[in-house]
Amino acid sequence: MNQPTEISNPFISKGVVVVSAASLAYLLISYILVGFKSDQLFLVGLVNGLYYASSQSRKFVTGFSIFAIYWIVFDYMKAFPNYQYTAVHIESLYNLEKKLFGIGFGQSILTPNEYWLMHKTTFLNVLTGVFYLTWIPIPLSFATYLFFKDRPAFYPFALTFVLVNFLGFIIYYLYPAAPPWYIQAHGFDFEPHTPGNTAGLAAFDQYVGSPVFASIYAKSSNVFAAMPSLHSSYPVIVLYHSLRKKMGLANWFFGLIMVGIWFSAVYTSHHYVLDVLAGITCALTGIILFHQLQKTSWLKAFIRKMVALTA
Repeated sequence: MNQPTEISNPFISKGVVVVSAASLAYLLISYILVGFKSDQLFLVGLVNGLYYASSQSRKFVTGFSIFAIYWIVFDYMKAFPNYQYTAVHIESLYNLEKKLFGIGFGQSILTPNEYWLMHKTTFLNVLTGVFYLTWIPIPLSFATYLFFKDRPAFYPFALTFVLVNFLGFIIYYLYPAAPPWYIQAHGFDFEPHTPGNTAGLAAFDQYVGSPVFASIYAKSSNVFAAMPSLHSSYPVIVLYHSLRKKMGLANWFFGLIMVGIWFSAVYTSHHYVLDVLAGITCALTGIILFHQLQKTSWLKAFIRKMVALTA
């Protein structure tokens, strides 16, 4: 007698319907909100490809769907620019940065961004570019490690990551803020349709002879989302969970990446020191909040169900 194929499994069959419906809905909603982009087809192709490739890849994409939700929400922010709802903070944030962290230079007081703009070196241009390239690969690599090595630890990390992002998104709408490079390029005047800018990272692109960061920032969801710096939040989340797992030398590596990203954010004029501090605060708040939520029965049940589902 022929053995039933894997796809005849009721759970798998239901999953096929869910994945197919979700894929079509995502493409339709994306087209309505932000227009067609090749990235959308790539995401749909990746999710469907992994779902149908094997049982192991199906479990992997099911677990990592948490990160896909984050990316979709972030992308949809383009359809609802935060500057349409609240006034953008430009000069006031700049003046506060100068007041709190200003650096004396001759007869002037400079913000840290302005100071480094005048003291750039090729070494720091390259080093900060390398650090900034890790802001997504490091969290995703760490998540992949947890998924295969410690599934019960994977979900708290992934859910904390998404929670911190949502906290950051809320602040973006409550406190729209221009990044330092905006003032360097446009002054204190508000120009709503300003495109993304590589700022200090252009020096890295020039050094390597490839538009690495130019291609990334061309897809920026909103340039007036500098506060908090979620670039600065991500390595905090990784280091916290790495420390909890007592990962030895890896902790030092993640700590170095964390400090490197913080410095790079300021050096390249993508963020003020205040943005970085807000990002750190956002990460710590999300970690503490999730720790409290994790005590609730519904979240415990959800994590147990997801662990069992992808075991």
